[in-house]
Amino acid sequence: MEQPGFWDNADESSALMKEINTLKGTVESFKNLEGQYADIQTLIEMGYEENDESLIPEIEEEIEDFVKKLEEMHIATLLSDEYDGCKAILTLHAGAGGTESCDWAAMLSRMYLRWADKRGFSTQVIDYLDGEEAGYKSITIEIDGANAYGYLKSEHGVHRLVRISPFNAAGKRQTSFVSCDVMPDIEEDVDIEINDEDIRIDTYRSSGAGGQHINKTSSAIRITHFPTGIVVQCQNERSQHMNKDKAMQMLKAKLYMLKQEENRLKEQGIRGDVKDNGWGSQIRSYVMQPYTMVKDHRTGAESSNVGAVLDGNIDLFITQYLKWTHADNTEE
Repeated sequence: MEQPGFWDNADESSALMKEINTLKGTVESFKNLEGQYADIQTLIEMGYEENDESLIPEIEEEIEDFVKKLEEMHIATLLSDEYDGCKAILTLHAGAGGTESCDWAAMLSRMYLRWADKRGFSTQVIDYLDGEEAGYKSITIEIDGANAYGYLKSEHGVHRLVRISPFNAAGKRQTSFVSCDVMPDIEEDVDIEINDEDIRIDTYRSSGAGGQHINKTSSAIRITHFPTGIVVQCQNERSQHMNKDKAMQMLKAKLYMLKQEENRLKEQGIRGDVKDNGWGSQIRSYVMQPYTMVKDHRTGAESSNVGAVLDGNIDLFITQYLKWTHADNTEE
């Protein structure tokens, strides 16, 4: 006979073990930094004692690596919000612009997948809708790794691309927009009540290549929440039931985060409606012509190497965002 609260205890134990492993990793990283600092001091002393200038390049390389790791540890200390340690669910929606915007959504999805891969994070495409000619009309990716949501919450907003369109025979410069929505994958059952009359659940055929089962059955799930207009979709699980559970979990998480944001604005005395992520909330521009520049409009962070950024090198923007928000919270 199953004991009452068994699964609750199992979930708590799993969460506790995850927290313990995270803390162990932090302590280990700190000890490694201590050891590296001692090694650098030893190298400097050897250089002085032996008057050996050949050690200078090695010392400079070690110092550069030490400073980089120290900065990463400092940034990790800024990830202290309640759900920063959760997996991230990132959704991209192509804006007006047809094929050009769909292609831009595909470029951004690759950028985030490359970023996750470089960090050793695991990724899974939960849902996607192909563009008519290229790219995606929308794509949802689950990213799992230490503080995945804490890092990627910086990406929430509208991303703007300016380039010579490969889909325009006249070779004209074109501007495209893609909205990025990021939320934590909250595994526990959050305290959000959803009335049956407030939602519509639709089934549809999965768009993946995935074999006979996917081709013949409508196992994918779309849930629409009427009061907020929020729509969540899932098609990657093995059954319609599992897709429904995952989609409902995503909806609860989105509603919870929306409620948290509303409470935060009320506490700050900010009046007016809480607006959803719209085209007016542009956070970053990626310009490929007539010059090359990626600029974050919130923090002022810039990079002239657009290719590297689109290859997943977005830590500059993430770091500056975390420092920027932390400074704002400190002032408050």
